[in-house]
Amino acid sequence: MDESEINWDDLRLFLSVARNGGLAAAEIDSGKSAPTLGRRMLALERRLNRDLFKRQARGYELTQEGKALLDKAIDLENSIDPIFAQNAQAMARRVKISAGTWTTLQLSKHIHTLQADDSVLLQFLAADHVLDIAHREVVIGIRNQRPTQIHLAGQRIQRVKFAVYAKNSSISQWVAVLGTTPSAHWVNQQLNGAPLIEVSQARISLDMALQGRVKTVLPTFIGDDIPDLERVSDEIQTLEHEQWLVTHHDDRHQREVREIITRIQSVLQPSS
Repeated sequence: MDESEINWDDLRLFLSVARNGGLAAAEIDSGKSAPTLGRRMLALERRLNRDLFKRQARGYELTQEGKALLDKAIDLENSIDPIFAQNAQAMARRVKISAGTWTTLQLSKHIHTLQADDSVLLQFLAADHVLDIAHREVVIGIRNQRPTQIHLAGQRIQRVKFAVYAKNSSISQWVAVLGTTPSAHWVNQQLNGAPLIEVSQARISLDMALQGRVKTVLPTFIGDDIPDLERVSDEIQTLEHEQWLVTHHDDRHQREVREIITRIQSVLQPSS
């Protein structure tokens, strides 16, 4: 089957699964259940006679053919989106913001600052994997390192620090997020026989810590802001990293984007 015969709904669901890295994470974004998404992705692969995903216990990983289709689907989305944006209900400029779980949580606490008026429609894409700014998957990305691609512009926001948090210092059980993140690796190094709970999403680790049964690693800008938790360790020097605000050179000069960038900086940058 030729790619030109794929309908937009198939590509929309494919984009959701690809961006979220799995079925469960794509449910809210797509409005479809995980079983439905699984069937639709399998049917799409059969129609194209290609393997688009590597199905793993911890999610869906794109194959090379899947990545090639993703590039084409993003280009098509960028051409279609402006058409759907021109509706009678709202002519607002949409600004997509991509960040990890914790930064998105921090931004959501200050939504009144970010969306000071109705002239901009904000779309948050909370993702711990990196979405492609170069292909306009997002307009603004919050990243853990300086961009290296020549068509991307980066502004340093802050240095992110980490510590261990719990209800109290007597708690010995750890909770860690599944994966190969530096914080997950650090927790595994600290176990020394201590019990461990593994979770699939970072936010779950915070919810468990709030129940008073486990301790977890959090960015200090999150943990220090939660009255029910206390910092039970020194800052973890090996996990510190810089945080960068990244945009495409062609987007950063647009008025709406400049305004949102300024507002994000006011939220995330520590006051001097």
